[in-house]
Amino acid sequence: MARPNIVFIMADDMGYGDLGCYGTERIPTPNIDRLAAEGVLFTDAHSSSAVCSPSRYSVLTGRYCWRTWLDHGVLGGFGASLVEPGRTTVASLLKEAGYATGAFGKWHLGLDWRTKSGDRVSDIGDKVAWDYEGLDVDYEASFGGGPVELGFDRFFGIAGSLDMPPYCFLEDDHCVGPVRREKDTYLNQQRRGMMADGWRDDLVDVAFAEKACSFIEEQAAAVRPFFVYLPLSAPHRPCVPPDFLEGRSQAGDRGDMVCVVDWCAGQVMAKLDELGVGDDTLLIVTSDNGARLTCANGRDYGHRSNGELRGQKADIWDGGHREPFVARWPGRVQAGAVCDDLICLGDLMGTCVEATEVDLPEGAGEDSISFLPSLLGAGKRETARRELVHHSAGGMFSIRRGRWKLVEGLGSGGFSEPRSAQPEEGGPEGQLYDVEADIAETHNLYLERRDIVEQLTQTLGDRRRAGPGL
Repeated sequence: MARPNIVFIMADDMGYGDLGCYGTERIPTPNIDRLAAEGVLFTDAHSSSAVCSPSRYSVLTGRYCWRTWLDHGVLGGFGASLVEPGRTTVASLLKEAGYATGAFGKWHLGLDWRTKSGDRVSDIGDKVAWDYEGLDVDYEASFGGGPVELGFDRFFGIAGSLDMPPYCFLEDDHCVGPVRREKDTYLNQQRRGMMADGWRDDLVDVAFAEKACSFIEEQAAAVRPFFVYLPLSAPHRPCVPPDFLEGRSQAGDRGDMVCVVDWCAGQVMAKLDELGVGDDTLLIVTSDNGARLTCANGRDYGHRSNGELRGQKADIWDGGHREPFVARWPGRVQAGAVCDDLICLGDLMGTCVEATEVDLPEGAGEDSISFLPSLLGAGKRETARRELVHHSAGGMFSIRRGRWKLVEGLGSGGFSEPRSAQPEEGGPEGQLYDVEADIAETHNLYLERRDIVEQLTQTLGDRRRAGPGL
């Protein structure tokens, strides 16, 4: 079997209910809808965490992020490199197998920045660097710990989210500058920091898509298999769509930003088809975590960004981590299929191993399980994912096994109220839901099914203490 090209497009904060193929009527997403019609749509796909950095760590390493020093929250734009030196990533694995590897978009996994005095930013404050503005960073110096040291041949992107400094593009191991002045206009929730000359928030994702398409064209001409990781900044705030997509949706500026994701996916699909390599490419579109419930102005426009799910980004409830997930591989994946198998975004590594028939180094990707048989229509298997551990922004844990989901504690553990709660006398100490019968997690069965609670509590403890979360 010829090894496929692999393109992984990941939106930032796009919810389970944001796409037409998942039921929305207020946001037009014709390109991703076409992708679903030509491939398979998953109904039970999850990120390992309800927020960005830990979710992205899992995608690229096949490991739960709570196995590192970051077990809650996310990194700031100047956060320390989270992926350990020498750690096998999807990119390094495929590069070793002869693939060209490119990352184009939001990194948000930390970098080793230097100040003008030569100090490492991570040495002068905490590793997260959430409140660090970067006014004294040496933007002319190269940074370490980034994509090109972790298996990517090419990188073009931004350090964190679009609301975090620095407001400049990064290429390989340096800033695209000059970066010499403070940002002149701060949009919704953007933090203080430095900006490159000519910076435009509204064209960031357009640039990512263009760079990714150019990379695909180069590799197709060289007849070399490629892996493209395209983590977009949309629809994360500040929600500033380019002029040609402004007003495209009926769900406000955030809805327009979902249209940006769809446009970028369409650009990639068109390029693959133009070059005649679409049939040789496994193309995936998904999101890093759940969506915010409203636009920046507090309105929801009658649109339910997470569909029927409970909660939102950062929450331990499924609205925080059940993701849209659509994949196409012509001739291999049945067109128009719907798959209910439980999968995790962190299963990308295991899937790449099986799809390309490469060997996984010992100790790598220990939490990753191939979903290739689910893609190809084999359905549920004895070796398919049976369990999945999640954690919220606040560090609340849950475990899913089959139809059952156990949450350690009360509340959302994230943004939704109540974020936490103390058990009442005689009341439940945690949450247990039958998510097959109760996808909205409305009926807490913690007291009624103590047998399930005890089993899952033991299993979650075992997973967190030691072995892989299979």
